[in-house]
Amino acid sequence: MAKFVLAGRADCPYYAKAELLADYLQKNLPDFRIHKITQHPDVWEEWLKDLCKKNRWSHNKSPIVWRELLDRGGKGLLLGGYNEFLEHAQVWITSASSLACYHLIPILTSGEVFGPQMEISINLFDNKHTEEILISHKQEAEDLASPYLQSVSICTQAEEAFHGAHVIIILDDHVDKEIYSLEDCIRSRASLCQLYGSLIEKNACKFARIIVGGKTFVNLKTALLMKYAPTFACNIIAVALGMEGQAKAALARKLKITPSCIKDVIIWGNISGNNYVDLRKAKVYRYESAIWGPPHYSRPVLSLLFDREWVSREFVASLKMLAATGRRLGGMLVAHSVATTLKYWCHGSPPGEIVSLGVLSEGQFGIPKGIVFSMPVKFENGTWVVLTDLKNTEISQQVMTRMASDLIQEKLVALGELANFQPYQSETDLNQEDVNTTLPTKNDHQGRRKVSNDYKDLFTGLMPDDEKDLILSDGESVE
Repeated sequence: MAKFVLAGRADCPYYAKAELLADYLQKNLPDFRIHKITQHPDVWEEWLKDLCKKNRWSHNKSPIVWRELLDRGGKGLLLGGYNEFLEHAQVWITSASSLACYHLIPILTSGEVFGPQMEISINLFDNKHTEEILISHKQEAEDLASPYLQSVSICTQAEEAFHGAHVIIILDDHVDKEIYSLEDCIRSRASLCQLYGSLIEKNACKFARIIVGGKTFVNLKTALLMKYAPTFACNIIAVALGMEGQAKAALARKLKITPSCIKDVIIWGNISGNNYVDLRKAKVYRYESAIWGPPHYSRPVLSLLFDREWVSREFVASLKMLAATGRRLGGMLVAHSVATTLKYWCHGSPPGEIVSLGVLSEGQFGIPKGIVFSMPVKFENGTWVVLTDLKNTEISQQVMTRMASDLIQEKLVALGELANFQPYQSETDLNQEDVNTTLPTKNDHQGRRKVSNDYKDLFTGLMPDDEKDLILSDGESVE
């Protein structure tokens, strides 16, 4: 008869939890047998190293679970650690005292995001000063009595964060009120993402999914997490559905329909900054007019918007105002956007529908490589696919330069390789100012500074041959 073996460090709380479950299973399942090995903390690491070397396993945490085909001493089959033994998904939420987290918890426990067959454990992570709020969130979550919620725990110690995480949701962090400049605000994100990245590398499950949501520096935080948690870089994404929802709602008010009737609005660029709302693929379903069709019948949004002045001015201005002030992107919208993106990631997006998502660019659509950029994708088979085969989605070189330049500058400022953030200026503008460089340098005594050689080629490649004066705004639409 096969036997399960559970081994762990004597002072490990996860080993203790696994022991309780093992005892319960052995008591209630007649054919289940467990052998437990408890090791002193001083000898645990060396013992585990020898065990893995002997069996050619790869495991470095407590506890460890394996299966032996004979009663004892047979060839072992590694099952994993704490999470593999408990079988329910570990979901970690940062900045868990926020309003967004409060709205997110009931959606995650509804069974719609992960599916009716998956139970989850929610771990609320924030700083020590928010512990009272975290306890309140924990109690309310337990009061939901959801059949999909295994447990709720709080964490205020950084070294314990993301232990065994399958899903990590990064929400907006708390802003230090003493930070006044944009550059200081950007740099503060770098230190926090470096901490998160190191903890993810150390504690998270091997195939953990990391999803970044919120309304401030979303692309930047995603890029920094990719840098500081390189093992998980391909599994880190930025949520753009909030911005997409704002655009759909504005269009719906103009067309006097419900926002859910509008599909395939594309958000390009910086989700929480300089971006473009592309309406060229946008469609309207169930529109009340002289022409009607079956439920799948749609009409192009631009063919129904006869007031092009509204599209180019009021629509753009309203989105710019929302991006600048953060209004209408409160806790409810952030929570819904994160949960919907996570649901698509797990189960796939609606067939034929375009979804906007911030991912690492590989040069698609002429976007510079190595920056996190919102672009059209679809979700299928547990991953996303960039829709590079879309037609009529070309973006002018000048528009692309403006968006990419700001994203590159944000990252350089965050990493301390650039002192000041300056909005992109065209060659024509710079020639009029009689300057020779496009960005400030590290010398604080100079008004403008040269870009480091490592990044000069990247900026040069972004510059179009013939630039015309063009003032671009956040949230501008592409018709």
